[in-house]
Amino acid sequence: MSKFGPYLKRDFITHTRKVQNLFKRIVRNEESYLSEIHDVQFAWATVRAEFEKNRHVKDLRVARLLIEEGERRLAENLHPNPDRFIFSPGGLMFERELNFDDSHLDLWHPLEKAQYPYYFERRERMKKEYIQEWEAWDQEQEKLQKQQEQK
Repeated sequence: MSKFGPYLKRDFITHTRKVQNLFKRIVRNEESYLSEIHDVQFAWATVRAEFEKNRHVKDLRVARLLIEEGERRLAENLHPNPDRFIFSPGGLMFERELNFDDSHLDLWHPLEKAQYPYYFERRERMKKEYIQEWEAWDQEQEKLQKQQEQK
């Protein structure tokens, strides 16, 4: 465990990881341009073939130049409005917590409720208690209003 914050962390990114990252970004960019799955799969195969062509390059200078060329081509062909996964950063649902009101459980079919008898029995008991509390509160409010009107 590092005692420094993650923003100070400097990791060495290997050449392999750089190539994998570039490949994934190119593939995702191609997906943004295409809508039909067979077209997307053909684009994946084409990109994969291009990467495989330079797979066995041992000279790191040449490999670095190939990555720079790939980055340049990606920058030239970037989609203006790329597809984003909804729960990923930039997606519509990123960092959104879905809290559903439990009132939708009232709409369940009795056969569905029968699968969880203890829960629904307790829930019905609690609903009755809440209703009684609200009715008592309403009665108290009415008494206070009548007292205010009499003064």
